[in-house]
Parts: sequence; C-alpha cells; structure tokens
Amino acid sequence: MKAFSRWLGLALLAFIALQLYFVLRVALMVVVDPQSTSFQRSQLWQQLQPEQTVRWRQQWVPYGSIADTLKRAVVASEDDGFVSHDGVDWNAIERAWERNARAEERAAELATKRPNARQKPVRIRGGSTITQQLAKNLFLSGERTLVRKGQEFVLALLLEQMLTKQRILEIYLNSVEWGDGVFGAQAAAQRYFGKNAAQLSSAEAARLAVMLPAPKRFERQPQSAYLNGRTRIIMGRMARTELP
Repeated sequence: MKAFSRWLGLALLAFIALQLYFVLRVALMVVVDPQSTSFQRSQLWQQLQPEQTVRWRQQWVPYGSIADTLKRAVVASEDDGFVSHDGVDWNAIERAWERNARAEERAAELATKRPNARQKPVRIRGGSTITQQLAKNLFLSGERTLVRKGQEFVLALLLEQMLTKQRILEIYLNSVEWGDGVFGAQAAAQRYFGKNAAQLSSAEAARLAVMLPAPKRFERQPQSAYLNGRTRIIMGRMARTELP
C-alpha cells in the first residue's frame, strides 16, 4: 500500500510539473513567437527518414501582414464561434457527436443490407475549435485517446486565459500545415498563388481555408469538386464573419 501511495504521489507530481511547463510555455508566447510546434517536429522527423526528401516552407509574418480575407475564411470554415467561446465549443462537440452517431448507424445498416459490399470507413468529426487545434499542434501527439483529448481541453482553456484571441489566431495562421512541408499563411500564399499572405483575394483565402482539414490531399487534388464547392460556400460566409 505504501508503494502504491508513493507511485501515486510521484504520478501526481509529474502531472503538476507538466502543467506548470505548459503554463510557462504559453506565458512565453505572449511576447515570443514559437519557433516550431510538436506537429511540425513530427513531420520533420518523418522527412528525415531514409529515402525521404526534406521539404520545408515557413516564414512568420505578424497579424497585420495576413490578409483579413484569410482570417475571415479560416474562422468561417474552421470555427465560426471563435470570437465568443472560451476555447472549447461544447455545442459544436455535441453536434459532432450526433453526426458521428448517425454516420455509424448508416454504416451499420448498410453493412446489414449488403454484408459483402466494400464499406468506406466512417468519417469522424471532432468539433474542435481553432484554439483546440492550436493546443494540439503546439504541444501534443496525434494519438486519439481520452487522456490526450482531456489535456487538449485544458490547454485550450489555458491559451484562452493567457493569450488574446488575436494572438491565438496569429500563432495558428503562422504554424498550421497547408501542404507537404508547407506551414503558415505566408508559405501557403507563396506556394499556391505566388504572392504574400497580405495580398490574398477572397477566393484565394477561401480556397486555402477549405484545404485545412486535409491539406496534403487537396494539394494533390487541386481540382477536387469538394474543394471548389466548399470554397464558394465559405466565400458566402466571409462577409458576416467576425474577427478578433
């Protein structure tokens, strides 16, 4: 029993130390731009493997040097409640759970009716906010577990408490993946349109925003019907999208 208590105490101390580390890292981001994220480092490690070519584009630009068209497009596409939530959009999570449940039910019904047919995997939607996505990219691994998701919630709330909405969006737009080895708005604008992030038109910004859930796939399929259709939808939403 004493040994168990000792290990439990050590585990608790380790957890507290980890949270303090996160607090210090986020506090530093108030004034210092993060040089890389956990996700970026994992992608670079994959590129450093044998027979892989290292491809890397990233250039930090301040919030004012990113076109408002891109800010509006990303918020409209990824998190339309960004300016009002506290880091976690519980309504969006509930809607995502409902959509996932319906999708799984349809898949089960189809499997019953056509047992020998090849089934497409159910697409799981997470309902994550921009703040949650940033928390995951900055600090966490890509694994999908309840523990990791719980830590993501804590980090999202921490980011919202210590950083302004504008700063959160600035860091997100400068670090998010936009293709194979393409990170941040400036690199994306140059990669796909040959211009700076400050010069993006509404159509260009909407297209980049729609790429975000699967940037590598859309990089390979630039004429995707979904990409073109979704771009038009986001363009229609941008005018009424509020920015921090």
